[in-house]
Amino acid sequence: MPPIRRIAPVLVVAVLLALPAAVSGVGPSPVAADGPGDDGVEPAEPPPDGTCRVDAPGDSGETGQAQTAGRENRSAGTEGSVSSPAEPDGDSPDGPRIVAVYPNPHARGDRGEFVVLSVPDGTDLSGVILDDGEDRVALPNTTAGGRAAVTPDPARARNLTDAAVVGVDALELSNAGERIRLRHDGVVVDAVAYEDAPEGELRRQAGATGDEWEWWPLAGTDRAPADLPARAATAFVLPDAPAITVETLRSADRRILLAGYTLTSPRVVRALRAAADRGVRVRVLVDSAPVGGMDRRQGEALNALVEVGVDVRVFGGERAPYRFHHAKYAVVDDRALVLTENFKPAGTGGRSSRGWGAVVEGPAVARELAAVFRADTRESTSIPWREYRRNASFVEGDPANGSYPSRFDPRRVPLDGVRVLVAPDNAERGLVRVLCGAEESILVQQMTVEPGPLLWATMAAARRGVRVRVLASGARYVRGDNRRTVRRLNRWADREGVDLRAKVADPRSRFEKVHAKGVVVDGDRAVVSSVNWNTHSPRENREVAVVLEGDRAGSYFARVFRADWRDGAWRLPAGVVGLVVLTVGTAVAVARRRIRFAAT
Repeated sequence: MPPIRRIAPVLVVAVLLALPAAVSGVGPSPVAADGPGDDGVEPAEPPPDGTCRVDAPGDSGETGQAQTAGRENRSAGTEGSVSSPAEPDGDSPDGPRIVAVYPNPHARGDRGEFVVLSVPDGTDLSGVILDDGEDRVALPNTTAGGRAAVTPDPARARNLTDAAVVGVDALELSNAGERIRLRHDGVVVDAVAYEDAPEGELRRQAGATGDEWEWWPLAGTDRAPADLPARAATAFVLPDAPAITVETLRSADRRILLAGYTLTSPRVVRALRAAADRGVRVRVLVDSAPVGGMDRRQGEALNALVEVGVDVRVFGGERAPYRFHHAKYAVVDDRALVLTENFKPAGTGGRSSRGWGAVVEGPAVARELAAVFRADTRESTSIPWREYRRNASFVEGDPANGSYPSRFDPRRVPLDGVRVLVAPDNAERGLVRVLCGAEESILVQQMTVEPGPLLWATMAAARRGVRVRVLASGARYVRGDNRRTVRRLNRWADREGVDLRAKVADPRSRFEKVHAKGVVVDGDRAVVSSVNWNTHSPRENREVAVVLEGDRAGSYFARVFRADWRDGAWRLPAGVVGLVVLTVGTAVAVARRRIRFAAT
């Protein structure tokens, strides 16, 4: 046995390494430094009474906590945009009403513009007039009911709206804005005003009561949150389990609908090609203009898919209803693969990022996402790859090639159900409601954390006694902003005396950076999402999120979160630490005694 004096230094080092981990965990933590002190303002705070609110269009109002305002750049609150400011002359709540205006079509000469009216069944339209203060447009002598789109170009308008089309001789809607009055039997019964009509967007009623208005892309969807049955899911994280994505694609028998922001993974491409070769119907959709440009490797990957008959389309063009197609999912037969990561080596390949994923079993979720995929691959929203690549330009990428340990194995977990959310339709409202429903705890692991409705709802939860932890990415392109937000959040929490702590992740060689967009609420709801916590992602992009209902799913992702929160450090139980300290103390005492004997 080695002399104790040789062991003592080793034990001292062990204790020094173990002590920080022993006091770590999901609890108060110092905020990472970011150079000079930050004198910026605190994050915008939630309402003082602790209620939740979301700055997005209203809906039927499933809870009384989510208060709604308007969508950024499309809302009733947008600067220079007003709606229904004129008081009608008559009180006719059951009479005709203006419910939408489409003044600025993509077509040359604004062909296809229309005004949508809601009219009671059996209404004689011969007594209805649209008046913009200069011209009056009388409707034809016909009887109608429901919604009617009044237009001078019925043939084109029929392709743009589901409302019954009513043709008129003349109707000119100014793109710069105007006030439109609706007269019925000589009395003004409704009015709407707008300014600066965005091209290809509909001005429509919003909110539970219809008293709010918003601009909405005509080619966009307007899906409600979908609460769906699901038996189970395979929960996994990256970079630990890179095989799950490829294995899921390889298992396809009938169809693969793959929707992503980017696609450069050679393994994914090989799996898709192999599926097409064995007769699986394979369709792929990616964004046409990712930030930084389209990678040359992606161009080669998409060419390789087209060669074997895969239907490849890119989302974009001047008529695209959203700024980016940022969703990351795949429908494989009757299963749905939903990810926080891109289909590239850094993401699904396990070469860089911490990400979350789930393969949801059951046809209901697969049908819902297949419907989203069909909407986003229409002619009006996407372009065939063969057509797009004729004038495409590419940039040289820098593929990730890191290697990381597999600490967390995939786990099949039972589910009580799944809620599917999509942006910009309903994701922001839906995620706020998940946060508003928290009673005990919220764990947030995000690439970006910025002030906005999602962060405000989290802060409001902390105010009402919910334990909150926020772990933000330390990736170079978001590190500075995240550190500032973290400092401000911790200052706010200290001032308010609430149980909220935030920090920037330190991967310590377990992964390169956090790219996840995940949340665990009360340990029994886990959100796997492509939605970044800023105002742009949930309002301007196509995003997809699933809320996995069930304590097994929640505990799986919570375990990963806790490990990432404590930076993956090795933790010794308190008793073991005490024993090590006692042993070291004894060793030091013995060593000193021997030194003293030697000196004499």
